[in-house]
Amino acid sequence: MKAIRRFSVRPVLPEPLRPLSDLAHNLRWSWHPETRELFRAVDPDGWQATGGDPVRLLGAVSARRLGELADDRGFLRRLAVAAGDLQDYLTEPRWYQRAEGELPAAVAYFSPEFGITAALPQYSGGLGILAGDHLKAASDLGVPLIGVGLLYRHGYFRQSLSRDGWQQEHYPVLDPNEMPLELLREAGGAPVRVDLRLPGGRNLRAHVWRALVGRVPLLLLDSDVEENAPRERDVTDRLYGGGSEHRLLQEMLLGIGGVRAVRAYCRVTGHPEPEVFHTNEGHAGFLGLERIRELGEHGASFDAALEAVRAGTVFTTHTPVPAGIDRFDRELVARHFGDDGELPGVDVEQVLRLGTETYPGGEPGLFNMAVMGLRLAQRANGVSTLHGAVSREMFSGLWPGFDAAEVPITSVTNGVHAPTWTADEVRALRADASDAELWELRRTLREQLVHEVRQRLYASWRQRGASQAELGWIEGVLDPDVLTIGFARRVPSYKRLTLMLRDRDRLVELLLHPSRPVQFVVAGKAHPADDGGKRLIQELVRFADDPRVRHRIVFLPDYGMGMAQRLYTGCDVWLNNPLRPLEACGTSGMKAALNGCLNLSVPDGWWDEWYEPDFGWAIPTADGGAAGTPAGGAPLGEGPEDRERRDAIEAAALYELLEEHVAPCFYDRGVTGSGLPERWIEMVRQTLGRLGPKVLADRMVREYVERLYTPAARAHRALDASAAGRLAEWKARVRAGWPRVAIDHVESVCESVELGGSLALRVRVALGDLDPGDVEVQVVAGRVDESDSIAGADAVHVPLKVSGGQAEDGSWLYEGPLALDRTGPFGYTVRVLPAHPLLAGPAEMGLVALPPDDLDAREAAGVLMR
Repeated sequence: MKAIRRFSVRPVLPEPLRPLSDLAHNLRWSWHPETRELFRAVDPDGWQATGGDPVRLLGAVSARRLGELADDRGFLRRLAVAAGDLQDYLTEPRWYQRAEGELPAAVAYFSPEFGITAALPQYSGGLGILAGDHLKAASDLGVPLIGVGLLYRHGYFRQSLSRDGWQQEHYPVLDPNEMPLELLREAGGAPVRVDLRLPGGRNLRAHVWRALVGRVPLLLLDSDVEENAPRERDVTDRLYGGGSEHRLLQEMLLGIGGVRAVRAYCRVTGHPEPEVFHTNEGHAGFLGLERIRELGEHGASFDAALEAVRAGTVFTTHTPVPAGIDRFDRELVARHFGDDGELPGVDVEQVLRLGTETYPGGEPGLFNMAVMGLRLAQRANGVSTLHGAVSREMFSGLWPGFDAAEVPITSVTNGVHAPTWTADEVRALRADASDAELWELRRTLREQLVHEVRQRLYASWRQRGASQAELGWIEGVLDPDVLTIGFARRVPSYKRLTLMLRDRDRLVELLLHPSRPVQFVVAGKAHPADDGGKRLIQELVRFADDPRVRHRIVFLPDYGMGMAQRLYTGCDVWLNNPLRPLEACGTSGMKAALNGCLNLSVPDGWWDEWYEPDFGWAIPTADGGAAGTPAGGAPLGEGPEDRERRDAIEAAALYELLEEHVAPCFYDRGVTGSGLPERWIEMVRQTLGRLGPKVLADRMVREYVERLYTPAARAHRALDASAAGRLAEWKARVRAGWPRVAIDHVESVCESVELGGSLALRVRVALGDLDPGDVEVQVVAGRVDESDSIAGADAVHVPLKVSGGQAEDGSWLYEGPLALDRTGPFGYTVRVLPAHPLLAGPAEMGLVALPPDDLDAREAAGVLMR
């Protein structure tokens, strides 16, 4: 019989064991081995049965066992040490407290998903795992971060397979009382509640749960409260579920409700108010509108509030394709932000303008969350160097007149949290470990993976309906002495799960090679609505079911953090073969690298940036892209024939690398008689010693603090209500006057075109109603290509100075020298830009005046130097 109501009965711990509750409810245990070992000692079998979840463990351990532990002096000493260590971790100064400069008092970090631990399943893939690692690294560094997300009562789906290999989804009910969460309460004990107003007089209410991620609080909003009607109660039912309006309500609750939750948390706990708001992807973009509304209540105009909000906002984009961005029908957004909806006092037309795709090819009937995110943030970034370049190109239409290289989107390459993803055995490895010790460690980890795979594969086949008698073959699946390749990630089409199946006969030869066999462990989930992704999984599963090869290639369902940690440590090679440049970063290979696993990847995302032959192999791409260089040659198109040709070329390159380089390197036992693969071991050393330090989340978070958070906090402080109002008025005046800004005349006098010479430039500019102090007249110079385009990376920008007063015709004369400091084809142009000390960069306003095509210059722009 099904229960009509569910609740949890909490254990009562004996007084000496009370610190166990604090240890269990701070998620630092998820990356602190000593604390996990303490909980394992409470009940080893129970620890295994609960999947290593301390909260569930304490809820299941018997009263008799608790009584024994309360009298166990050795255990109590271990408990006291662990509790003291946690207290020191939470209170001692760390990197942030010792750093110089005026750092933000606090930063609010918004994300639709967070992957902290399998015990808090609020993630679907890389975005959530990245967000979780961001919080953990911020905690380790002492960064005063507040995480903000949603609590999904069904989380993301659990995956199983049908007998014929089709993905099946199920959504277990998650009870927050059984997870490491605490309800945020007012001083009087009532739960903190966040309210949003919806059309038709409806309301969306949410409670706020707090998880402790070391030093970082994570606030999760939960709409499953009794005061809500059933429709609103289900808003936070599952991650990335439901239709368009359902997603819109989730994102309104995350952004608008999230700001209100942060305000309540700071009021209740005394935590410093955030000076910087970081939007991790566009899902949380509405947070900027709520902050505009807050400032409007204090008398600020919309434009002034917008300037103040932008100054303290950072926006991170994670997608390199427009299809990956949330876009809503404008009428749907208008209905929820009109007079009958949220944000009273904010003009709905001003809201809609923020998300309008005003660039060529944009759809004016759609509201684009990434476009709004960029317009509400003064600072934006991609998540790898290549992704930053792709993002600047993708969003360049928002800054017309500027080259893509000047679009104000920088990059901070993602990193991963080493304590979470590094095996204990690797962490314990001595720096001077011998080749034999290192090779034995890699075999130990591979053997652990083999045992894990067999257990999971057995459970999967039982779920698929196989009887125990049919599964004896599983004991022979994988070999701890065979080169093991891992491939695990989400399964959208661009990640090409089945590229390895392109030439099945060639793959079978690799798997069954008599002296240099390889074996594959594959995992991944397709979105529930993505039948194409499900077909890819089914195709691979059916291949892996073939009795000829099923001992050499396996697909493991229900990919999650627990499985990932074993895969990253136990595989020898991590395979990644997306369509370049569609992998924004791809952090799974980073986690593998922390454990000495070598990468075999298309040069995309982070691998394009840090690939070296000492770390692994780069799969050549069909359009000529190679590691560290942009794609060259004639790019392939997007038609079916082009995609087929690309896949054929890149699959052939993959097979060749495996056959001619990867497998021989693994099985070559050296020429010194050691019996060890000396070149392979050296690559493992280089990966651990040189690549490992680059891929750390600590490095990533420090970059965010130094390059984005601190400048944003400084800008936030500079833009008080008065300054924001003046800046908004100045921008309005400049925008109104910009159509009358023009370059009327350019002349140059060149005394010598040899290296070391200079050009004397004179530029006459019409400014209309603007003043010279409102603009900068700038020379852009550098090497030119055959079309006379100045290479962005090579360009220099030289400001000219106003000379004399305004001429009778109203124009202004600007003068200055341009040094000729490089040889070869050289060119220059001039331009006029808005200039104000509170602008973050020259392209911020998207305004630029360039010389007309028919400008009568005395000298050609391109000068050949010798």
